Amino acid sequence: MIKNCLITALTILTAFFAHKSELMTKEAALSITLIESQVSWNGDSLPNYPRSKPQISILKITIPAHSDLPLHYHPVINAGVLLKGELLVIDEDGKELVLQAGDPIIEVVNKKHLGRNNGEEDAEIIVFYAGTPGMEITKKVQ
Repeated sequence: MIKNCLITALTILTAFFAHKSELMTKEAALSITLIESQVSWNGDSLPNYPRSKPQISILKITIPAHSDLPLHYHPVINAGVLLKGELLVIDEDGKELVLQAGDPIIEVVNKKHLGRNNGEEDAEIIVFYAGTPGMEITKKVQ
């Protein structure tokens, strides 16, 4: 009986130290800031947030190869990361930004702009919008 208890205790201790050793050798999580700014990509200052209940929207937008997004503007602060492809962004003043897969962007607010995919593959971008309930996040220019 004592022999069985000792074997069980030894097995538990061995398992504990093996598990502890495994935990100590695992890599820690890695956090990298892709972008942080108080201005948009073209240098415009970002506006203050609206003084009402927030509503966050996250969109995945696909822009087909050799196509343009229509001229539009965003009345809310937004930022994104291009996941795939390439994208040219042009604002109403003619300033341009070229994005490659993995590049972040802090988008212009209340300024007309368009996106152009001149590449051979579809471009995919995830965009985070900080708006309020009922507020449009994108408005097309007629």
